[in-house]
Formats: sequence, C-alpha cells, structure tokens
Amino acid sequence: MSCKLVLHFGLSRAKPRGCWPPQQVSMCTSAHGAYIQGQSPEPRVREYFYYLDHQGQLFLDDTKIKNFVTCFKDQQFLVFFFSRVRRNLIGRYEQHFPYVSLCGRERNFLRCDDQPIVFTQLLPSPPETGALLSYCGGGSGLAVRFRPEALYVRPSSGRLYHPAPGRAGGVGLLRSALAFQLSAGFLHAPHADGRPTHFLWEGHQHALTNELEELLATDHAHAEGTGTET
Repeated sequence: MSCKLVLHFGLSRAKPRGCWPPQQVSMCTSAHGAYIQGQSPEPRVREYFYYLDHQGQLFLDDTKIKNFVTCFKDQQFLVFFFSRVRRNLIGRYEQHFPYVSLCGRERNFLRCDDQPIVFTQLLPSPPETGALLSYCGGGSGLAVRFRPEALYVRPSSGRLYHPAPGRAGGVGLLRSALAFQLSAGFLHAPHADGRPTHFLWEGHQHALTNELEELLATDHAHAEGTGTET
C-alpha cells in the first residue's frame, strides 16, 4: 500500500503526499515546536504532524478547529497509521511528539491528549474468541481481545484504561462514551478505598488486577520529564 494522506471534509478524497495542496503547507510555531507540514529535512524524506484527542479522533496537528468534521475518518488510512505507531526514538521532535508512525521514508509524528491508543468501540465476537476492543476508528482492523479483569480506573482523573499493544506503550484510554457504557459493570467492596475491586461481565465477576497502575505511573513520570501532555 502506498502512503497517502486521506482527508475528510464532508467528502472523501485521497492524495499522494507528493500532491499535497500548497494551501495545506504552512509554518507552525507553538509550544509543541516549529515545523512545516510536509517538510523535507533530508532528500526524499517527508514529515507530517498529528494530534490524537481523548475521544480517539486524529487530526493534523495544526488544524485550527478540531472536531468530528475535521478529523480523519477513512478506516483504511487509520488502520495503516495506527498499526505503525510506536515510541518516538528517532532523534527528532521526541519532546513534543513522543510517538511516531513510520511509512518508508515518511515520518508521521504524533502527540496525544492522553494515550496514543484510544479504544472507541466494543465489538461482539464469537464465544470462542471473546469480545474485542477496537481503537482509533479502525474497526476490526485495529482491535485487541477484551480483558475485563485488566480494566483500570485512574483515581486522579476517573478515566478508564485497558491494555494496548506494547509497541505503543501498552496502555489505551477508553473514550468517554465507551467508559460510560461499561461503568455499570464495576463493583465495589465494603470499606474499599473508593476504587472498584471487581467487574461484572457476561455473568461473571472478574477481580481487577490493576496491572496498568505501574505502567501509567511510569508514563506520567516520562511525560513530566519531557514536558508532554498526559
């Protein structure tokens, strides 16, 4: 599959990166560093910059108004992009864009409101495989097995998390609507510290492992050290 930028502003249109419209290329200088969308820091290399919000919507980072109308919606592009997201360790923009999706000679830098993986939908699956959590608008093309015992409510924010692919940090945020959908399943033990202890799923009580607590603490410390958002 060739690398293409898929824009959605009411109608779908796909353009190879070499056909980037001139009006889309502009200098951006902000707290997140200076860059030009589509810049070429070395021969045959292009760089683009993206932002992922806490609802799992992906935008060009310099999009002025970020909402459902201006986010990327093409599922094929989203699967292609997020299946390649990993920690940015390539020596460029690591402080402001801590994740990157590499496509040949194209570097797609990513910053996020919380995590680089946002679960957006619970997909029904046959009993032998169990339910799947889909992330970042990719449908079944971006999904992990749902592990009810691994759900984790972060006390400081009340946000809900679930294990995600390790290449992207191992932790994914659940978007607000999905978290609300699952919230009725949490059970609290008497005299607990306020956090849920079990999750009721398909008639079974699953003891919560809180296995993501340490990962999130490590991620928060890393973000504080680099000045990025969490």
